[in-house]
Amino acid sequence: PPPPQQGFGPPPIPQHSKPQSPAPPAVPPNRPISNPPPPQNVTPPHHEKVYWLPSFDAHTPVSHNFRHELGDHGWGNNEKQNYTDNSANSFHHDNRLIVRGLVQNGSYTSARLTSHQTLSRPRGYLTATILPPSAEGVWPAYWLLPKDPFQWPNDGEVDICESWQGEGINHTCLHWGHYNAEDHNKHQVITTPLHDLAHRPHTYGFAWIEEEGIPNWRGRMIWYIDGRAVQRANIPHGIRRMEDFRILINIAMGGTVCKGVLPKDGYYDMVVSELKMCEEPMGGWAQFERDWGFAPEG
Repeated sequence: PPPPQQGFGPPPIPQHSKPQSPAPPAVPPNRPISNPPPPQNVTPPHHEKVYWLPSFDAHTPVSHNFRHELGDHGWGNNEKQNYTDNSANSFHHDNRLIVRGLVQNGSYTSARLTSHQTLSRPRGYLTATILPPSAEGVWPAYWLLPKDPFQWPNDGEVDICESWQGEGINHTCLHWGHYNAEDHNKHQVITTPLHDLAHRPHTYGFAWIEEEGIPNWRGRMIWYIDGRAVQRANIPHGIRRMEDFRILINIAMGGTVCKGVLPKDGYYDMVVSELKMCEEPMGGWAQFERDWGFAPEG
C-alpha cells in the first residue's frame, strides 16, 4: 500500500550540522511603521542589479561556486544517501547546475552543496529557477543556513524550495527554535501545492531587508514562487545577520521525512538555472512593501 501522507507541520530537520542551543529572544509581534525603505515615487523600467551570478558553464567546476559536504552518517534524520563530490552526483550541463541522486543495487549517492558566496548584504533578493525531482523516498531542498561555524537552531534556517515523497507540494519555512511546546511558534511553514512541480520549472525567490536603528526590531523577509508572494516573516531576534547566510542545494533519500521509504533504482535530478543574487526584488522595494501587505505568515 502507498505510504501515509506526510503531515503539513514542519519537517524533521537534519541535526548533524545543527547542534542544539538555547532559545533566542521572542519575536517582535508587530512590524514598526518607522524607517521604511526609501520611497520610489516613479517605478523605473526594471533592470536587474545582479551582484552574484555563478557560472554553470560545463568547463566551470561545481567546486568553483560550492563546497561539497560529504558523508553517509544519516545526517541526524536516518537518511540513506551518501553525499559525494563525484561528478556523477553534481555537474553542469546546458548552463544548468544538476544535483543527481543515483540509486542502483542498494547504493544511494547524492550531493549536498553549500555556496562559498553568502547573501553578503543587509537587503537583497535571491532567485533561482528549479525543477526538483519528485518521487517516493526523495527529498530535494534549496535552502539557507549561516556560514560556518554556526549554531542550530539559534542562528536560524530559511527553506525556499523543499518537497518530498512526490507530493507536489512546496514548503517554505523559517526555523529558529526547538520542536517543543514552548518554541512551537518558532517554526513558520507555508505549503504551496504545485500540481506541475515534477514537470515544469518554477522560479523561487527570497527577499530580505534588515533594518537598522529600530529598538527590538530586525527586519522582514518574503518568499516568492513565480513572482507571487507566498509567505512573509519578521526576522527573528537572535538569528545571525542575513548577510551571513549561504545557499544549500541537496537531495536526501529515505529518512524520517520520507517515512523510511526509499527511492527505486534510477536517477533523480534537481535542475537549477538562473541562480543569482540581486540588489532588489522584482518591482523594487516599493513592490516588496505592497507584497508585505497581503502575503501570509507561516
